Amino acid sequence: MGWRKLRVQGAAFGIALMWFFLGAIIAQSGGGANLAPEKRSRMEAVTQKFMTANHVPGASVAIVEDGKPVWANGFGNADLENGAPATASTLYRLASVSKPVTAVGALQLWQRGKLGLDDPVQKYCPGFPQKPWPVTTRELLSHTGGVRHYREGPADMEIGNTKHFDDPIQGGLGFFADDALVAEPGTKFRYSTQGFTVVGCAIEGASGAKYVDYERENVFLLAGMTHTVPDNRFAIIPERTRFYQKDDSGRVLNADFLDSSYKVPGGGWLSSAEDMARFEVALLGDKLLDRAVRDLMWTPQPLGDGKHSHYALGWGTGRELGVLDVGHGGSQQGTSTFIMLVPERNAGVVVLINLEGVEASDLATELMRILLGLPVPPAKK
Repeated sequence: MGWRKLRVQGAAFGIALMWFFLGAIIAQSGGGANLAPEKRSRMEAVTQKFMTANHVPGASVAIVEDGKPVWANGFGNADLENGAPATASTLYRLASVSKPVTAVGALQLWQRGKLGLDDPVQKYCPGFPQKPWPVTTRELLSHTGGVRHYREGPADMEIGNTKHFDDPIQGGLGFFADDALVAEPGTKFRYSTQGFTVVGCAIEGASGAKYVDYERENVFLLAGMTHTVPDNRFAIIPERTRFYQKDDSGRVLNADFLDSSYKVPGGGWLSSAEDMARFEVALLGDKLLDRAVRDLMWTPQPLGDGKHSHYALGWGTGRELGVLDVGHGGSQQGTSTFIMLVPERNAGVVVLINLEGVEASDLATELMRILLGLPVPPAKK
């Protein structure tokens, strides 16, 4: 499914030393509740197995059960060169997991009557030029707005951007706002990180606040996400992990350079497993959105031919576990991430990894199976 296994950009070294330094579990947070020891033991084992199989330097996971944070652990190293362990509070690049965060902000403004999901987006974002067809915030949130994603090939300077922008919205719009749409809005699902920059711009116009400030005041503080910040390469950010990639032999290297300041709404936030678990708890407990609005956000959107994609408003959906799950994955330089919720069971999983090109969704799904007491499917032959 596209939202689960997002397209990634293109160790053996340090793995033994990594486990020597930290064993298995580095940090734990409970919040007044605890995960059953048998589940915890199984989750530790599958996480360690996954990391070894994929040469993962460091990872942090968090579990939400019955709407409460019950467990958060760090495994491996946040910094191989300095032997710094990954913990539950280590900050990772969220990559595209930034999109659900932005979607919540937009749906809040719709709930408050400040942003019309079906209004032309230029009503709130005049910096996005008029196109041959109207483009709405609803379409942008569902990746049906026709705004392009990254260009293919070496000419695309966005994937490996090196320029820093103090204003992520205006800086981001400069890359693509004048480009033609790739499809008529509402007709096709075309995944677009750039489209979420336009959503961030609409949030600014509807709220009267800068995008980053709005998210901090209306999402992060309400959810208790006190450590979630933009990925600013110039700032000193305590507990930020280093970023890694693998070569073809499996050797772990420092990741290619990226300044993600131009795409914060769609792929530029830093957060921890603990903070993202708080995000899940706040959503399950209706602290950020009314239940009806939350359910709308998690409803797959129709396409022009009457069919539905599996993507809702800033969130993917699935039923691989036999019950509705919602979530999002992300991958960019130095990171692979996945968050997953099963609303019917008030359950959530967070997986953050400091290595790009890893299917974090596979680990998240396995952890969710353990959490819900579901049988593990037989291994693929």
